[in-house]
Amino acid sequence: MHHPGPPRFCTVGESVELAPRRPDAAATFRWRLRERPTESEATLEQGPVVHLEPDAPGTYRVELSAPDGTHTQTVRAFPASEHETVRFAVTADDVVEGDPDEIADAEECVVMGRFNDFTMGRDWATEVDDGEWAFETTLPPGTHEVIFAFDGEFDPFASDSVTVEGAGRPRVELDGRREGDTVVVTADARAAPNGSDPGVEFHFDDRDGLDAADTEVDGDELRVPVDALPVRSRVHAVAVAEQHSIADTLMVDAGGDVTVERPADAPEWAADATIYEIFVREFVGDIAETSFEEIERRVPYIESLGVDVVWFTPVVQSPTRHGYHITDLFDTANDLGTREEFASLVDTLHDAGIRVIFDLVINHTSRDHPYFQFHRAGVPGYENYYERVPAEQDVSDVDWAGDDAPGLYFTWTKIPNVNYDSLAVREWMLDVVDEWAGEVDGFRCDVAWGVPHGFWKEVREAVKADDADFLLLDETVPRLPEFRENEFDVHYDTDFYFTLRDIGTGEEPATALFDALAESPRRGYPERSVHMRYVENHDEDRYREECGEAPLRAAVGATFTVPGAPMIYYGQERGVEDQRGTMRWHDGDADLTDFHRRLVALRQDRPALRAPGVDPVEWSVADGDAESVVAYTRSDDAETLAVVLNFGADPATVSLGVDVTGEDLLSGTDVRTDGGLRVADVVVTPVAE
Repeated sequence: MHHPGPPRFCTVGESVELAPRRPDAAATFRWRLRERPTESEATLEQGPVVHLEPDAPGTYRVELSAPDGTHTQTVRAFPASEHETVRFAVTADDVVEGDPDEIADAEECVVMGRFNDFTMGRDWATEVDDGEWAFETTLPPGTHEVIFAFDGEFDPFASDSVTVEGAGRPRVELDGRREGDTVVVTADARAAPNGSDPGVEFHFDDRDGLDAADTEVDGDELRVPVDALPVRSRVHAVAVAEQHSIADTLMVDAGGDVTVERPADAPEWAADATIYEIFVREFVGDIAETSFEEIERRVPYIESLGVDVVWFTPVVQSPTRHGYHITDLFDTANDLGTREEFASLVDTLHDAGIRVIFDLVINHTSRDHPYFQFHRAGVPGYENYYERVPAEQDVSDVDWAGDDAPGLYFTWTKIPNVNYDSLAVREWMLDVVDEWAGEVDGFRCDVAWGVPHGFWKEVREAVKADDADFLLLDETVPRLPEFRENEFDVHYDTDFYFTLRDIGTGEEPATALFDALAESPRRGYPERSVHMRYVENHDEDRYREECGEAPLRAAVGATFTVPGAPMIYYGQERGVEDQRGTMRWHDGDADLTDFHRRLVALRQDRPALRAPGVDPVEWSVADGDAESVVAYTRSDDAETLAVVLNFGADPATVSLGVDVTGEDLLSGTDVRTDGGLRVADVVVTPVAE
C-alpha cells in the first residue's frame, strides 16, 4: 500500500518530509494540502516526495493521490519552543585534537552541529579575530555542542558548547486494557525537568478505520466500544507542555480476542543483550588474511566472551578498509568472501546462540559507485539519485565541474548523500533492506540522522512484519529522541560515552556519571527506551589511549552495571591500542580479557544489574582520589547490589552508607578492610539484608 504512514508530529517551522510507501518510480503520485489552520499560509510543492513546513500551530491534513487510491495523512504542528540566539567560538585553547597552532594559519572553517534539519557540516564559521572563529545561530532549550573543523580536515578540530535554559521535553507512555465491552487506553504523561505538568493529545492513524466519533476522551484516558473497533487500530498520544513529547503508540487488534501491542518498543531480548562490534578487516590479525571463513573459525572465542550479539562493520563491496564507502549494496566484498560464506558464518554464530547485526549504510554511497558516476556524467534516469547543492554552498575543495555539487556531510567528499526525494532511490534502498533483512537479526544503521524519519518508519514496519524480534540500532549524533518514535529499538548513548571520557581524563568527577544518565529523560526518551552504553567504537580513539589504562576498567564496569545494552569494541578486551588496530591474539592482555568475561557473566547472572534505575548511595573515601570514585545501588525483587567504581590510578578505600557483605561478586574475593572496601577499579557487592 502506498499510504504514507502514521501521523507526524513537529513544531512550527520544522520541515516534515512526506512520501508514498513502497513507491513505484514509474507511477504518478500527487499531493494536496486538504486542511490547514486558519492562520496558516503553508503550501505544498509538486512532486512525489514533498516537504510540509507548518507556519502556524494546529492540524494539517495532506492528501496523496496514488495508483491504489487516495490516502490522508495528519501532521500536527505544535508551537515552537523558545529559541535563543547563541554564539559558539573557539581558539587554539579549545583544540580537542591536532596541532593548535594550525588554527592561526587556517583559511576556512566548517561548523558541524545540529542547527537545522540534517545540515551537519554545511555551515561556515567566521574568523572574527586572528585565530578566533565564531558561529551564531538560534537554538531551543538544551545543551548544544559543535565542532569546528579547519581547511577541510578533522585534524585539528575544536569544540564549544552552549546551554540554552528552559524546560526539557515531557514524556508519555500508553497502556491499554479491556474492561467488559470497552477498550481503555491510558496515557501516563510525565513532566520534563523544569517543566509544567503536560496535557495529553490522542491521535488516530489515518490508515485504520477507527472513527474518532466512536471514542470518548477524558483527560489522559480514551475509551472506545469493542464493537466500534476495526480489525486493527493504532492509537497515538503526545504529551504537551512547554514542548511536545515524541508520540507513543498502541496497536489494538480486534480480529479475535482483543489484544494490545506496543509497536515502538524494542524486542524483549534487546534490553539484556551484550553487543560485540567487530571491525571486520582487522579481526583475524596479521597471521592470516581476514575472510568470513577465518572469522568463522574464531567463533569459539566470541562465544567464550558470553556476548549475545555480534555487529559487523560493513561486509559489502567497498574500496576502503573500513567498508563505509560502498560500491555495491547487494553483494559481499570480494576480499571477504561469497554470500554463501557469509551465510555460513551467520549460521555458526546462530548455533552458538549469538545474533548478527548487519551494518546498513543507506545515507550515502561511495563516489565510485556506478550510480554516482552516472549521476555526475548526466546519464538519463540518474539525475536525481543524489543530493545536489549550489556550487557556492559546497564546502569541499573538489572541482565538480558544474553549476552544482553533491550534497555532503562534514568533509566527506568521497561519500555523497543519496536523494530521498527520489522515488527511484527509495525503491533502491528498500530493496537493499529486503536483500539483507532475511539473512541477519538486525541492522545497525549508519548515519541514521541523515535519512528521513518517514523512511525509517517505513523500514521498521517492513522488517517487523516479517520478524518482530528484528533489531534496529541507530547511529544518531547528537542524540535525538524522535528516532525512538516508531523507528529504532536501541540508541547510541553519546552523553554517557563522552562523560566516561571526561571522567577518565579528569575533566569531570566520577559523579558526572549520574548527570549523563539523567540526560536521556531530559531529552525526552521514554523509560522503555534501550540505550547502548560503550567506551569506544570504530569512529573513536581507544579509551586507554585518551584516558590511560587505569580508568578503563572502571569505565567498562560502568557500561555493564547501569541499565542498557553494553557494547564491547573488538580488541577493547585484548588491549588493542589503535582505533582500528589489528586484533592482538598472541600478545593480548589476558587479565583484561578475563575481566570482560567476568563482567558479561556477572550481568547475565544477576538480574538486578539489568533492572531499571540507578540509585546513588552515600560514600566516603578514606584514601585514594575521592573525585574518581562513585557508588550506587541496583535492585530487583530478589536483591540489591552496591556498585563502586574507582577511575583513579591507585586503589581507594571506600565506606558506603549501606551495609554490604563485602564479597566482591566480580573478583570472588572479600574486599573489606578496616576502613571500608578496598576498590581497585570495580566492586559489585550485595547489600546486606
